[in-house]
Amino acid sequence: MATRHAFTVEEWHQMGEIGVFDEDARLELLDGEVMEMAPIGSRHAGCVSRITQLLVRAVGESGLVSPQNPVELDKRSEPQPDLAVLRPRTDYYTTSHPIPDEILLVIEVADSSLAYDRDRKAPYYARSGIAECWIVDLTHDEVIVMNVPSPHGYRRVQVTHRGEMVEIAALAGVRLEVSDLLPPPYPA
Repeated sequence: MATRHAFTVEEWHQMGEIGVFDEDARLELLDGEVMEMAPIGSRHAGCVSRITQLLVRAVGESGLVSPQNPVELDKRSEPQPDLAVLRPRTDYYTTSHPIPDEILLVIEVADSSLAYDRDRKAPYYARSGIAECWIVDLTHDEVIVMNVPSPHGYRRVQVTHRGEMVEIAALAGVRLEVSDLLPPPYPA
């Protein structure tokens, strides 16, 4: 009988060190599975760049904005959220990837990846204890704000639209306009 092998983060790193994966492959480890991510389109990339700049200004010294870098959720998961806001650390996470207690917010920018980000990654972030997750939904032109993590997912989910504000729960007073998180509307 064949069984599925769930990789550990340690095995994941070893495979990377010996060159098992093409260096240009977009992969992440989630619950022991190697997941291939879609290529990043220009709309997605531009949105991540804009949000990075907004967050750096809004968060200031209260947090460290980390774009498209790995976070270690447990022994079998090392996803790469589009953005993470981390607790400041003097080593800037050069000695280890951030773990859930150090992650104030993760943001996923979703176009073709909406179902994966919303139905697979966000519940895993919640089970890992990450306080808050936002999904910038490019398809529906909205930002889904999720917080109050539980073993079954986030207990509070709010869909926000242009004209509304969102606040990073862990950083009281750090507020952003939803319109600024989304790409400019297409001309009519």
